Amino acid sequence: MNRGLQQVLAAHLPHYCATHRLDTRRARVCEHILQCRTKALGGYQLACDRCDHDQAQYFACRDRHCPLCQQRASRQWAETQQQAVLPATYYHLVFTLPDSLNGWVQLHPDVLYRALFAAVWQTLKTFGADPKRLGGQLGMTAVLHTWGQTLTQHVHLHCLVPGGVLTDQGSWKAARSTYLFPVRALSRHFRGCLVSRLRALFDAGQLPRVTAADVSERLDALMAKAWVVFSRPCETSTDQVIRYLARYSHRTAISNQRILAMDEETVSFRYQDYGDADRQKVMHLSHMEFIRRFLLHVLPQGLMRIRHFGYLANCCRAKRLAQIRVAIAQAEATPVEPETVLHPSGPEMETWPCPACRIGRLRIVGELPAQRPGGR
Repeated sequence: MNRGLQQVLAAHLPHYCATHRLDTRRARVCEHILQCRTKALGGYQLACDRCDHDQAQYFACRDRHCPLCQQRASRQWAETQQQAVLPATYYHLVFTLPDSLNGWVQLHPDVLYRALFAAVWQTLKTFGADPKRLGGQLGMTAVLHTWGQTLTQHVHLHCLVPGGVLTDQGSWKAARSTYLFPVRALSRHFRGCLVSRLRALFDAGQLPRVTAADVSERLDALMAKAWVVFSRPCETSTDQVIRYLARYSHRTAISNQRILAMDEETVSFRYQDYGDADRQKVMHLSHMEFIRRFLLHVLPQGLMRIRHFGYLANCCRAKRLAQIRVAIAQAEATPVEPETVLHPSGPEMETWPCPACRIGRLRIVGELPAQRPGGR
């Protein structure tokens, strides 16, 4: 059995379920993680071509909440994204949903997450199109995270934005500011966009579990507070941008590497304390509390947590990126290099190094059927 999250769930999820009711979505996610790379999913029988060593290789669950599966998915996704990287300065922006809306997220997660994506893009799109700023179409890749370092609820979007716009005349206009746009102005505009969108969603009946009094009181209080948007430039080389993006693209609420130990009472895991000079610390939670916090971050079925906007949108990316590269090359009087099409590797390699003789290769010699619990 895999170490980390799977081990914790295997040992303590039954006790948690005895006192907590899991909805269908969360129960299915837990089932996937528990079955990942076990006999329940089946797999292949491998044998070395140089010695008599053989072993089983079981299939992965590929659930986006599984920390083991998402490490590989992150690498493969980053390879495909390399074709979309532009020769420009990139900016990393973080837009955070206020903590006072966490209760609404638990009641209507799909609606709140979609509203956050829409408000962030509306804000950046407006600033990019403003003739006094850049005056063109901006591009953005946004990744939804719902957690903080200690698994508490902390909903925010990590946005990677190329520093420039495609104008209506087909030219490229690069950003000159260190922070792309003034962060205070971004914060105010984002606050207004999100609050007005949430009011409209309530009026349209899409927040039925929230009361009118709560909407009025909570949103009025949010408008009276200052919001903060984080913004900074990041590395400019292609490889560095891709690695930076992959760090956020398929990250799960907690990785197996962060889980340090589990005893009869607690689960211990490593976290970074941003309020204390980013020091590495260890937190100890009861099994029940650890599982409760993890389940806070199960996303609704079908919700896309990685989205592309503007000239990076899937519907127009190839055409717009070609235009931008030509425009940048013309401005710099440099030839446009042909794109290298990368083919990400499949989920499983055909051979593996033999751990016994260290000379031969493990090859597939047969299939292992799935062994569902209870004969399913």
